Amino acid sequence: MVKGERLKAIMGKISLLLFLGIMLMSCGSGEKDDSYAPKPKGYNRIALPPHSYQALPDKYPYQFDYSQAAVILPDTSVLAEKDWIYIYYPKLDANIQLTYKPVRRDPARLTDFIDDAYKLAGKHQIRATAVQQQTILTQTGKTATLIRLEGDVPTPFQFYTTDSTTHYLRGAIYFPTATKNDSLAPVIEYLERDALRLLNTLKWK
Repeated sequence: MVKGERLKAIMGKISLLLFLGIMLMSCGSGEKDDSYAPKPKGYNRIALPPHSYQALPDKYPYQFDYSQAAVILPDTSVLAEKDWIYIYYPKLDANIQLTYKPVRRDPARLTDFIDDAYKLAGKHQIRATAVQQQTILTQTGKTATLIRLEGDVPTPFQFYTTDSTTHYLRGAIYFPTATKNDSLAPVIEYLERDALRLLNTLKWK
């Protein structure tokens, strides 16, 4: 009786092992699926604040409208001069950097400033896939030069404007990030619109 029960137990274990073996073989017997492709890298959706504006504080030699989603910060870099500022967007981690220089009715001085603007843009041409330059007449009657750089560059949009005798202002959209600019395209477009608002409302003092 004991022998019969032991034999029954052994046969049960053998049956279980055979069943598991068949299951494993059936799971691996299918043809290889070559249709698998890795999913493309996704990017986080960027929530852009609405475009609404406010006047720049009345303590600079220039005046314009800037975004209510931004704050004005002084440029504290070693080379910074008086009245150099950042228009910083905390939620986007982006800046419009502004550098201002008095011209002092010196044509040679103005030429140096404009040459520097092109040199600064040229530093990024090695990584840019395309460079576009455009001269516009703003709504306040000022001439401004726009420089757009496509590709993975930290400053995809730059500009400068001057009255030729007293004031010179250069601006650049700047991202302190290595994120590829194709994923930042909506933010670049958003900031470019704000930069154009700046130029169209710019007044000298």
